[in-house]
Amino acid sequence: MFVCFLPNNLSTLGQIHLHEEFRLPELESLAKIEDVKLKYNNEEYKKNCPFLVINIENEEEAARLVKRAILIKNIYELWGMGETYDEVHAQVKACPERWSLYIHKSFKFTVSGFGSTCSSDYQVRIINSFSYLGFEGDIDLKNPQVQFGVLEDYGLDQHAGIPPPTPYTIYFGRLIASGNRDLVQKYNLKKRKYIGNTSMDAELSLIMANQALASPGKLIYDPFVGTGSFLLTCAHFGAFTLGSDIDGRQIRGQADKSIKSNIDQYNLGDKVLDTLVFDICHHPWRENLWFDAIVTDPPYGVRAGAKKLGRKDPIKRPRVVDGVPAHKRDNYYPPTKPYEMSEVLIDLLEFAARFLIVGGRLVYWLPTIVDEYSSADIPDHPCMILISNSEQNFGQWSRRLITMEKFKENVEGEHANVNNAKSLDNMSLLFQKKKEGKSDEDGKDLEKTNDNNANKKPGHYLFREKYFSFKSEEKTKREQTWIRFTNKDNANDCVDNADNVQSSTKPPTEISLCENQSDYDAKEPS
Repeated sequence: MFVCFLPNNLSTLGQIHLHEEFRLPELESLAKIEDVKLKYNNEEYKKNCPFLVINIENEEEAARLVKRAILIKNIYELWGMGETYDEVHAQVKACPERWSLYIHKSFKFTVSGFGSTCSSDYQVRIINSFSYLGFEGDIDLKNPQVQFGVLEDYGLDQHAGIPPPTPYTIYFGRLIASGNRDLVQKYNLKKRKYIGNTSMDAELSLIMANQALASPGKLIYDPFVGTGSFLLTCAHFGAFTLGSDIDGRQIRGQADKSIKSNIDQYNLGDKVLDTLVFDICHHPWRENLWFDAIVTDPPYGVRAGAKKLGRKDPIKRPRVVDGVPAHKRDNYYPPTKPYEMSEVLIDLLEFAARFLIVGGRLVYWLPTIVDEYSSADIPDHPCMILISNSEQNFGQWSRRLITMEKFKENVEGEHANVNNAKSLDNMSLLFQKKKEGKSDEDGKDLEKTNDNNANKKPGHYLFREKYFSFKSEEKTKREQTWIRFTNKDNANDCVDNADNVQSSTKPPTEISLCENQSDYDAKEPS
């Protein structure tokens, strides 16, 4: 039996959690990559707890499981656990045959608490309580032959930031292996030669590579490659990668900074095969099962406008220049038109169904409006099965990391389904309410009415318009808050100056600041 320590990325202020929903999908993916038989009680897993007890056949498989993990910090062979140290010591003493293996080895003890801090004196006292183990080897804090850990879980349901006096659960075990979080720093965007405004951060890129089951010999494709973050992280784990994008400017970069400069920086030239310029809707791939995985971040139309080849007005005829149709000239650039998120998803799933091998994975980001999201919003396809759906929340909107696996051959005539994305309405009721200037209460009524409506739009429909609507509201609120603070400060200045003037020898008729107060009152928002 082993215990995994899954870091919660705690901030020193406020104990902010990141990526809790990504931990189990990565763990399951790593087990599949390494062919490790993994058992755990799913009901015991809690997002606000970084510890998970798992069953693995042996120590070697435990080490393989976490060697490339991003969200698993350590894995321990569990010697004892309980609500009190008496319970832990009783379990440890019940298996003395374990101790003899480490009697003469150099060792190290660590004591750590989740949701609390442990003073030096407290740590020493806890370590001394295990003196009955009788280890005779040297204490080596830098390179011990064996390391033991005491892990205390105080939880996060604290009052006024004060942890409980005693931990809820205590774990004690021998450290088997640690995850590979050093990769996050290696591929950190700040250290990369070439990035863009849509570059995915290193941690999430590496998690996606794990969930795509990237490994030596596999071929992984990114159809919206941008600045190529996924090409690097998937190639790091041994896969051959290639990408394409409708915008060749992002691929080429500027001067000596481009995707190629990143490939050279990380010495991945033998793994990243190429980057191509074309539209996923108008691609050159022959009908075949080419790819082991597709890993991508589709365009939301927020930081970079989502476009595909085509004319906004399909009736409009191509121009003729000097008697030659424009599209036959050497300097011709094909026209583009907006690419709505629901259309992007349909094309992406259709492409994956046609070109992924059976067992291949599609890993992509789905942006959505939090209040409008439902599980039915996840696009599906008859030959694809949903593996995981993990949310990264940003307040009013979020993005979801969707992992799907192709479980059967694609059948001609079967198509992707994106939950009524193209019904008669042109926008969701909530967004329509905001555009018409209706009150929040009206909006809530509209949402309730629409809950069971078959024509309800998915949370990602018209995402770009909704996103900028939120941004506009936030800007207005900030401006109004600034005006209020400005008015308050000037009003205080007016009173202070009035007091000063009246207490001086100058007559009240010389007071001018108070005359301006009406101007500030007129600017105060209602």
